[in-house]
Amino acid sequence: MSAAASENLYACFAAAFPAAGACLLETPDGARWHYGEIETESARLARFLREAGLAPGDRLSAQIEKSVAGLVLYLACLRAGLVFHPLNPAYTAAELEFFLGDAAPAAVVADPARAAEVFALAARAGAQRHYTLDAQGRGSLWEASRTSAAECPIAAVDEHALAALLYSSGTTGKPKGIGLTHRNLAVNARALSAAWGFTREDVLLHALPMFHVHGLFIALGCVLLSGSRMLFLPKFDTEAAIRALPHATAMMGVPTYYTRLLAHPRFDAALCRRVRLFTCGSAPLLPDSFHAFEARTGHRLLERYGMTETSVITSNPLRGDRRPGAVGLPVAGTELRIVDDADRPVAETAIGHVQVRGPSVFGGYWRRPDKTREDFTADGWFRTGDDGFLDADGYLHLVGRGKDLVISGGLNVYPSEVETVLDALPGIRESAVVGLPHPDFGEQVVAVIVAEDEARPEEEAIRAAVRTQLAAYKQPKRYVFVDALPRNAMGKVQKNVLRETLAT
Repeated sequence: MSAAASENLYACFAAAFPAAGACLLETPDGARWHYGEIETESARLARFLREAGLAPGDRLSAQIEKSVAGLVLYLACLRAGLVFHPLNPAYTAAELEFFLGDAAPAAVVADPARAAEVFALAARAGAQRHYTLDAQGRGSLWEASRTSAAECPIAAVDEHALAALLYSSGTTGKPKGIGLTHRNLAVNARALSAAWGFTREDVLLHALPMFHVHGLFIALGCVLLSGSRMLFLPKFDTEAAIRALPHATAMMGVPTYYTRLLAHPRFDAALCRRVRLFTCGSAPLLPDSFHAFEARTGHRLLERYGMTETSVITSNPLRGDRRPGAVGLPVAGTELRIVDDADRPVAETAIGHVQVRGPSVFGGYWRRPDKTREDFTADGWFRTGDDGFLDADGYLHLVGRGKDLVISGGLNVYPSEVETVLDALPGIRESAVVGLPHPDFGEQVVAVIVAEDEARPEEEAIRAAVRTQLAAYKQPKRYVFVDALPRNAMGKVQKNVLRETLAT
């Protein structure tokens, strides 16, 4: 293997694989996939995609359900040097149109149930190759690849080559492409696998979605770099998790997963007797949930903090004090600082803006040099948009999000994106979207609306219109009508005032 090929994330994984007959994952129906099978099938699929004309650096967009076949597709893209672009299956046609147009993929893979709609959008975006793939591994992509040889050299890549393209939204409401390199992902996966003590003896309960950093990079990275195995659930389901936990040694989840487990009468210490580690991320964990989990199971949740642009930034320690309300210490290779508005470091324990730097931090936004310049300092620090402070022991505590991000059920909701949809509806003069605490989802999306006149639009009509344009997790759970939005002297909407008012 060439030095450049060894930079490929798949090559990093393969170097840690155990014997071909070792089990990589087991599904709820009892099906088992071994490392050798995953290697063979990912090579076959990579070979087919290369033979179909895709070249290293080409994007492959996939809106498919979580499945073993989807995992194989991701690994095949890495092997072939393609840029994997996963899309939430809940995205509407309006959302997909932008993502496909901006990513400009060479190929699109869709679930057969939505293929006609997705392929029409893909053709409009210039994608020439269209394939289907369902959760059972059936579809034109899988069937066509059967004729390809199960051999494919791992593509040689340099440290700047993109492995994946994911999208996040910003203050303008227009989503931003986040390109993550093979090196970005490999560095973070190595750091986490070591920090969290993963070995070949581990069995991870994997219930996370595969279109998100948490399930696709963080969870899979720890498993594949340690040669361990997974209990692979298609989605989080409390009953399924209860059945799987006695066979697991680790679980990764969002706060919603743990609050739902705590609500189950069978969830107790005996059920978790084999588990050595529960990690929690993608959304803030309430201290009450931390303490309730420890009281019920004897385990202290290991909370960590990250974002799409950086992967995991900080983590509470595997061995040491896991502090409720704190998101831990910087992971290996990551620098962190707290600064004022002029990017100057603040005094110890003072609140300021969180900035990070290191090899796991992405290099810039896809085709958005203006936004890249805005979010990076001249000396290479990335502005996370979060505010916080470091305590006397160096643990990071987050106190707020400068960009007013709402995290509902572990998924990011950007208020400006929802506001853009609402403000375009008849009868709405303007809107403001905020997040409020929710016992199950962590935060709920709340829309505050100013009507055009006294005859305000019907709430159900608004809900119906929003359903056609936004994925379910972005749709407001609550609508509040007001005469005017609170503003400061500069005319900026005071969302902190709205949150305080609505909370009471």
